[in-house]
Amino acid sequence: MSIYSIDKMYKKVDFKISMKYISRLLTITFLSAIIIIFGACWNREAGSVDREDLFSLEIGPMEDQIGLYSLDGNRGIRRTGFTMREGLFYISDGNSGKVVRYNSYGNMLFMIYNEDTNPPPIDLPVITDDEHATRWAYSYPLEEPGWITVDSRKHIFVEDRLPQHDQRYDSETRALLDGIILHFDQNGRFINYLGREGIGGSPFPRIIGMTTSVNDELAIICRIPDGWNIYWFNSSGALLYVVKIYSNVIPVLADWPEALSIIDSITASPDSRRLYIKVDYTRDTFDQSTNTRTGSEPISSVIWTFNIENGSYISSVEVPLYEITDNGRSSDIRVFYSMLGATRNGKLLLYFPVETGYTLLYVDTHSREQQRGFIQFSYEELHYNDFYLSSEGILCAMLADNFNVKLVWWRTDRFMGETQ
Repeated sequence: MSIYSIDKMYKKVDFKISMKYISRLLTITFLSAIIIIFGACWNREAGSVDREDLFSLEIGPMEDQIGLYSLDGNRGIRRTGFTMREGLFYISDGNSGKVVRYNSYGNMLFMIYNEDTNPPPIDLPVITDDEHATRWAYSYPLEEPGWITVDSRKHIFVEDRLPQHDQRYDSETRALLDGIILHFDQNGRFINYLGREGIGGSPFPRIIGMTTSVNDELAIICRIPDGWNIYWFNSSGALLYVVKIYSNVIPVLADWPEALSIIDSITASPDSRRLYIKVDYTRDTFDQSTNTRTGSEPISSVIWTFNIENGSYISSVEVPLYEITDNGRSSDIRVFYSMLGATRNGKLLLYFPVETGYTLLYVDTHSREQQRGFIQFSYEELHYNDFYLSSEGILCAMLADNFNVKLVWWRTDRFMGETQ
């Protein structure tokens, strides 16, 4: 049974669902999965997807560089995030304390930078709130920018870390509260900041995901010791919903009630008030002769669709396991895909790293159609890569070697079908 309460500011969803309901829904899920397995038209091979290299940036501290590494060559300890909207790339450089926007040709359009951690820009004029320019820089005391997302207005939302003296410890959840969301307009000028209660609110626990959704609403996904908190805001920054998902109340498999269930990832829908929750299930393995536990093996993955508005699961789809091959021959080793992101109309992209790149799996949560693909990487590019999936289904990546950061994309939207 879903328990939720409504007050004047927001709706709080405390997820506790009955096992009877879960078993019934999973039975429906597995019956649907059987139909998928035996319906050849539902499981297709997309083949390799061609890559387009867009532009590259040098690694370093200057305005047209990215501080992915420190000056001594070690990997920076702070996050470098990026997103893409309508062909424009936004990079959040946590090591340098800046946010930059590029077009797909690699031309920098503007920069928001911390004067204390960045040298004065040379090629970009620094302007005030009343000035206008086609290319410019704007000063703001960014502390440690990380996750970044952009809505249809081109408003920018950036995770930032509070200074240590402003951080708090929540004894109830045993979580460190140290994150806020900075809101900038389409020109990069600061509007306000968001906390857990909305504009000017208290800091968030550890943020592990952030995306814009329907009507320019904003979803913040946080990890706490006993589960996940998801905060959902409208386009003005008012808090609409809080969803709490506990690690000890995860749906079980009807046929394997004793199986261990672990949430792999949670992502928000870009065009509805829904979450996609990927749950992986494993079982213990035993030595038959001694009846001693030898380890565990995967059983299944299920992606659950969660309705934010009423706090209920509305559907699920089973995801096949990836079978590792040995010189082209099948083996007994099966592993879980990881969920990369969601596009419009309930389509998801999953991936698994292989020797020469990544194998992809597209899943339609409505029709349950599934399609496999592949993207190829060079050996050096496998050392560092970060992905972003746009709401239209374009897969983008930020790749790096010792000297450069490369921005690329794959038109995976052509294989995933209509997402408009």
